[in-house]
Amino acid sequence: MKINFLKRRTKGEAIFDTINILIMIVICFITIYPIWYTLVNSFNEGQDAMLGGIYWWPRKFTLDNYKAVFSNAGIIKALGVTVAKTVIGTVVHVFFTAMVAYALSKKSLVGRSIYTTLGLITLFFSGGLIPLYLLIRNLGMLDNFLVYIIPAAFSFYDLLIFKSFFSQIPPSLEEAARIDGATDFKIFIRVVIPISLPVIATIALFHGVYQWNDYFTGMIYINNNDLQPIQTYLYKIVAQTGASAMSSNMPGALGVSTVTQQTIKLATMVVTTFPIVCVYPFLQKYFVKGMLLGSVKG
Repeated sequence: MKINFLKRRTKGEAIFDTINILIMIVICFITIYPIWYTLVNSFNEGQDAMLGGIYWWPRKFTLDNYKAVFSNAGIIKALGVTVAKTVIGTVVHVFFTAMVAYALSKKSLVGRSIYTTLGLITLFFSGGLIPLYLLIRNLGMLDNFLVYIIPAAFSFYDLLIFKSFFSQIPPSLEEAARIDGATDFKIFIRVVIPISLPVIATIALFHGVYQWNDYFTGMIYINNNDLQPIQTYLYKIVAQTGASAMSSNMPGALGVSTVTQQTIKLATMVVTTFPIVCVYPFLQKYFVKGMLLGSVKG
């Protein structure tokens, strides 16, 4: 006797699925089209783009906008600062937060509940921007690259994800390493870290995106143009007169007839978002797995 495992959908189920698909298509279009519009106009001649009517493809394709962006020494320096602070900041954040979370995951830790309570308070209350600015100033981190690294080296929210994951590690693994003479730090480095790659990738993605997109830190604590990240540079282009300065500093070969302030803004936006968009798909599988492992306690 053959059993039909393929259940035939009813008319109501078919209508429901169709409506869901249409809604998702609309949501995807609303999400993706602004990015596509920015990309298309960034490859179009500036004066022609001012006429409007460019929605799907460049009407007059050109690379002059990107030549103008990359010919500006300031944006190259800002891009280098962003890459450096993203890589260094993410490594420091992941290592330090994981180390504290590993300690708090041990029930034998003296004062464990006190540390946890103090950390939870910081999730709901903060001292505010002015006390933080005064603290950063007194620590000598104004106009200092370390302002991107040290204040962001720890997050209690990320600690909770790490702590939940570490609590699931079988004690027998650590006991075996301890019998072999390993210290707590060596156990953390050689046993815990290698089996925690999914949750590490999750936190690295979280913090890496934050570091890449952060413009506020550079705007508040950095006056030295050589230490400004790309997002702060972009903010000044969009909100202030940076685009005019870039236009005036362009090489004469480009000509002002093909490049405008608006197309330079769009090209800069594409340059700032392209790297993180390329990295995200490779980390997405670790992101999903790490979130499940770090939030569901088995």
